[in-house]
Amino acid sequence: MSFRMSGDLEKEEEEDEEEEEEEEGSVNPTEVKMSQIVMPCHSNHRQELSVGQLLKWIDSSACLSAERHAGCPCVTASMDDIHFEHTISVGQVVNIKAKVNRAFNTSMEVGVQVSCEDLFSDRHWRVCHAFATFVTQRTNTGKKVILKPVVPHTEKEQVEYSVAAERRRVRMLHDDIIKDLLSHGSVLQADNSAVGNAVAAEKTKVESVELVLPPHANHQVNTFGGQIMAWMVNVATIAASRLCQAHPTLRTIDMFTFRGPSQVGDRLLLRAIVNNAFKNSIEVGVRAEAYHEAGPNRHINSAFMTFEVLDDHTKLCTLPRIRPEPLEGERRFQEAIARKKIRLDRKYIISQKQGEVPLSVPWDPRNQVYLSYNNVSALKMLAARKNWRLSSEKDKVRLFTLEYKSMLSVRVESEVNVPAHRAFRLLAELSDRPSWDPHYQKCELIHRVDDDDFLYRVVTPSVRQGGLGSPTSAQPGEGIQDFILLASKRKPCGSGDPYVIALRSVSLPTHPPTEGYKRGEVLCAGFTILETKDNMSLVSYYNQASPEVIPYISTDIAGLSSTFYHTFSSCSQYLARNRLQSASEEQTGPEQTTDIDSPPCDADADGLSVDLHSTHL
Repeated sequence: MSFRMSGDLEKEEEEDEEEEEEEEGSVNPTEVKMSQIVMPCHSNHRQELSVGQLLKWIDSSACLSAERHAGCPCVTASMDDIHFEHTISVGQVVNIKAKVNRAFNTSMEVGVQVSCEDLFSDRHWRVCHAFATFVTQRTNTGKKVILKPVVPHTEKEQVEYSVAAERRRVRMLHDDIIKDLLSHGSVLQADNSAVGNAVAAEKTKVESVELVLPPHANHQVNTFGGQIMAWMVNVATIAASRLCQAHPTLRTIDMFTFRGPSQVGDRLLLRAIVNNAFKNSIEVGVRAEAYHEAGPNRHINSAFMTFEVLDDHTKLCTLPRIRPEPLEGERRFQEAIARKKIRLDRKYIISQKQGEVPLSVPWDPRNQVYLSYNNVSALKMLAARKNWRLSSEKDKVRLFTLEYKSMLSVRVESEVNVPAHRAFRLLAELSDRPSWDPHYQKCELIHRVDDDDFLYRVVTPSVRQGGLGSPTSAQPGEGIQDFILLASKRKPCGSGDPYVIALRSVSLPTHPPTEGYKRGEVLCAGFTILETKDNMSLVSYYNQASPEVIPYISTDIAGLSSTFYHTFSSCSQYLARNRLQSASEEQTGPEQTTDIDSPPCDADADGLSVDLHSTHL
């Protein structure tokens, strides 16, 4: 379990207070709060709250929130990665807050925040957060229950609502990423035969049977998902302990999906084994099967959990190596290496706050899904920010600025007489941007990743400071800038969603900085296009200014020039000129765009054909 200094906890407390102030006065109808004081019966041998008990409370809170929105019984379909930041001691209070972030067709994403409260010092700090997917159960007549949409009210709710569609996309590609890592030989094959002191994986095997009784079930007589997770944590902890011969601490639980239900009277067969042991961490795989009397075993769930061992000074201990079993053991061993790589990608590309992510993350086919997620979600979060301040306006072209945590962002927007799907198609063609944007001298397509993601090299004129601080074009040889950009485009996932074209810098080994060009970086930029009325659309351009971008926008913000107006006017003229589709495009028509009334990404979570573009990794 990771521990932080008091200063970090105070910073977390301040951020939590800011969020509470933002949401004060707004009541989310799906919000469910649970507070539990940790008793000795909830704790482990260290007098700390057991993770299994915490998972039960998380699942219960999330289920109540989902059912409050659906108005009918719901079951847990999946849970995203959970990273436990702090332990909770006996006598402290666990505060859990769950609410529905977004409803799709028959499934919904529920966000859960877990914090700890010390009653004697009045301290509060975050423990973990989780995203669970719940699905509605069919009615007695077998009909599906179609969920009503969620209406976000606060800035935070709007951000979660927007990004929920991207998280859903990542979930659906999760298994394919591991298969691709293994099939393309991206994981180094480790030689374990030379490790003389390695522990045989067979010694870590655990098998346990649990009888599902009424206290383990919900009001629908199905076994609580949280209860199944708690039993799985128990056998995983035993397996990890057999390897390290110490009391391990559960650090993370990987994303997992419930494959089917179990009911009261079922026997749950739980098997666990250490898949791989790294220097300071252990991955344990757990499989849960259900059977009833003489019936066949049903695979209910599989999960992968990462443990660490801390010494008396809370420092990470070095762990013994593992010697896998032949065939299946070797497969699990290699897959554990792939999952470790994925955890690192998710931690440093997705989980970190936008300001903490390196600007030019190296692009690789194996981390493309997460870079695309970060690219789109960062733009959606920037667009959802409040407190944008109008700096200037000219002929209905408006320039807004936002200063947040020492970061300056700009937004330029105007309504154009072009349908949103057509404006999206035109602006997504980044190679055409030099025809209307003077800041783009050249834009060449490097690689078409898939239908939604592209890599470009963009060349822009550098600027130097002239009179009154106004930038003027650099003379030849003064250092023209170039950028390597990942462009990710998304169609709406529901009514009221905008089209999105997100841009961010990445680095490519095939395109290093070259002489005569200064390599610039873009942190977060792009367009959102929202259908308004009468085939018109609101086009908004965003840029979270990096040092290379500041000279282009500083004089506009100061009111010394109106470059933003001329550029956006040129963009509007470009859209107007190309408003009418060619004959071939009219044949395909806007049907290629997402049908807002039945968007493909709103397909069911419980089976289900999902019409998403597969990422070719």
